[in-house]
Amino acid sequence: MGSLSPAHPPTTDRERPVDLQPPKARYRQVADRLREAIQRGEYGPGDPLPSQPDLARQYGLNQTSISRAISILRHQGLVRVEKGRGAFVQEMPTVRRVRRIPPSGDRDSSFATEMRRLGLDPKTDLVQTAVARAPAEIVERLGIPEDGDVLVRTRHMYASGRPVQLATSYIPIDVAGGRDVADPDTNPAVLYERLAARGHRATRLVEEIEVRQPTTDEADFLELSEGQPVIVVVRLAHDQHGRVMDVAVNVLSGYQWQLVYEWDNGSGELSG
Repeated sequence: MGSLSPAHPPTTDRERPVDLQPPKARYRQVADRLREAIQRGEYGPGDPLPSQPDLARQYGLNQTSISRAISILRHQGLVRVEKGRGAFVQEMPTVRRVRRIPPSGDRDSSFATEMRRLGLDPKTDLVQTAVARAPAEIVERLGIPEDGDVLVRTRHMYASGRPVQLATSYIPIDVAGGRDVADPDTNPAVLYERLAARGHRATRLVEEIEVRQPTTDEADFLELSEGQPVIVVVRLAHDQHGRVMDVAVNVLSGYQWQLVYEWDNGSGELSG
């Protein structure tokens, strides 16, 4: 008489839930393993992650725990979640924003250069040039009267059609002379050349960096998921007389950008 097959066939290694070890929360371990798989290239840019039911079976967890793991990856900017379709690896690579001290003197846009290095198509739209009253925090930084006018220049910046940066400059109207200094649109290096021709030469730059939650308008433009922060870089340009001649506010997706500062004092020696 032949042997009987078991009612439940043995579980294969492929079907057996992945072993997760305490004390670290299991959903965090799932997030760690998925992040490592993305970094190894097992899931490439634009690829879907396994569905939540599949991940729940793979790790022996409920879908609530898997949802929490995906939420961690989403907040870190590694994946985007499309309703009804699932989670997909973000297509945008990390972008380096390099600032050299002293400046290199390169008139080309560092934004455009970095985008092309990554194989992306840079695009900048000038969406506003207007003479207006400055916000209170800009008035304070520029050291102008509360009723003083400024030239406001707002630019939207894209990489292969995806929004990646908001940039707004505030220049006292007596420094700018009018809206013509911003026309045609150009990068900051050339804008400062135009201001130098008006007697205001940028001799000192200071950058203030803050990480915060975006405003509604910032989150909408940058297409951020809930909980994702922005990096805000405020650049203050001082002229040869020590006056702040421009305050530029740059808002970047916190998960997409790496800020790099290179300092070379020309002597071959560093002190600190």
